[in-house]
Amino acid sequence: PQVCWLSPEQTAGKQKPYMYTQGQAVLNRSFFPCFDTPSVKFTYSATVKVPEGFTAVMSATSWEKQKDNTFVFKMSQPIPSYLIALVVGDIVSADVGPRSRVWAEPCLIEAAKKEYDGVIEEFLVVGEKLFGPYVWGRYDILFMPPSFPFGGMENPCLTFVTPCLLAGDRSLVDVIIHEISHSWFGNLVTNAMWGEFWLNEGFTMYAQRRISTEIYGLPYTCLEAATGRALLRQHMDATGEDHPLNKLRVVIEPGLWGINPDDTYNETPYEKGYCFVSYLAHLVGNQNKFDAFLQAYVNQFKFQSITADDTLRFFLEYFPELKEKGVDSIPGFEFDRWLNMPGWPPYLPDLSPGQQLMRPADELAELWAADGLNMEAIEAVDVTGWRTYQLIYFLDQVLQKSPLPEGNVKRLSKMYPKISKAQNAELRLRWCQIVLKNNLEAEYSKVKDFLHSQGKQKYTLPLYRAMWGGSEATRALAMETFSATAPQLHVNVQNYVKKILGLGGGA
Repeated sequence: PQVCWLSPEQTAGKQKPYMYTQGQAVLNRSFFPCFDTPSVKFTYSATVKVPEGFTAVMSATSWEKQKDNTFVFKMSQPIPSYLIALVVGDIVSADVGPRSRVWAEPCLIEAAKKEYDGVIEEFLVVGEKLFGPYVWGRYDILFMPPSFPFGGMENPCLTFVTPCLLAGDRSLVDVIIHEISHSWFGNLVTNAMWGEFWLNEGFTMYAQRRISTEIYGLPYTCLEAATGRALLRQHMDATGEDHPLNKLRVVIEPGLWGINPDDTYNETPYEKGYCFVSYLAHLVGNQNKFDAFLQAYVNQFKFQSITADDTLRFFLEYFPELKEKGVDSIPGFEFDRWLNMPGWPPYLPDLSPGQQLMRPADELAELWAADGLNMEAIEAVDVTGWRTYQLIYFLDQVLQKSPLPEGNVKRLSKMYPKISKAQNAELRLRWCQIVLKNNLEAEYSKVKDFLHSQGKQKYTLPLYRAMWGGSEATRALAMETFSATAPQLHVNVQNYVKKILGLGGGA
């Protein structure tokens, strides 16, 4: 299950096959013999022979090409098994910074270079200023084929990302900040067991938003965090707040065949984890002091795998005055409650600075949802300067108010070509959802085009759900699109879509 073999039609170039591995959480045991637990770290080397016309790359600190198309890799820093990754395909690279290059199929390399030139170094420098030295040497990005089902995978030295990040206008480059933040939280300091996945993801979300605040300012970061909080709300409403998976410390109970930690994956470790780290910062009450603590934490536990108990013990030792005050057992906010009780986070960081960006978006969505459109008021709002998350927030509000009165969406589409003709995948997803919810048949082709262009799970499943839950016409569109695109989708995604369409997904 770890090794994904793609036929030529599942790649961007459609000429040659492609192979990649995806180790997280416990799949690398099917690729090579290993202690497949994040509690064990080791260095590795590998020799990979590939056919003529193909290139191999791995998550390694050094590599060289020898004769006979043989590649030799070494990872000189200890890492857990899930971070070992290999790709073999028709791929080329281009430099985009002093320690970064992009890798992609030849047909995507120009777009990748243009999008990321000079961008990564800025993110790395801010990360180093906040969290300490970047120890992995290189930070390269590999743009996967369109059928890659995930957003990104933080393999050290070589992050795998979806080609959906190539928006053409750099409007999604900040997505990579999350993967860069894993260089310190996850890859360097690692959760010792998958039941405490929040140690990887909660700290990474916090780090990502610290970097984002330094570069883009607090209002924008608060708006992005509000989008994340809305996803957590949706997830908890769907599963029920008291679901055992909505704890930070998840009990992964082995049944007859054990359990796959991947089945416990959801928004909770990310967004509730972020809230807990924000709560610790709130207890400290001073951003500079908390930043210094994070550097000390990384330095203390680098190249180790740790538990939440280790983290919290270190926090209380680092701030003895907080330990003395007994901050770990404040009623309602006990550390134990954070870890072991399911449900909504007891503390939410203040996102009100984001209001200055949310308010105009809320008001504009109200105007578009009205029965008689007040075009004068609508035209008075200039959206040309809005950044991605402000537009996303606006579209989310429009979607919530949909279906809009007859004709409104058609006018909206004409008025904002930046939205309705966007190449940005996050905007495309939401525009397609609005088109379906409002039965705007004239633009169904956009839904089809988007599903033909990529196979990312996060975009593909919601659109099939929307089509299947809609009219006869959208159901027909779903069937027609799936039968045309199924061969280019990852097998898991194929099975999830079959389930949605009642086609009986495979095993």
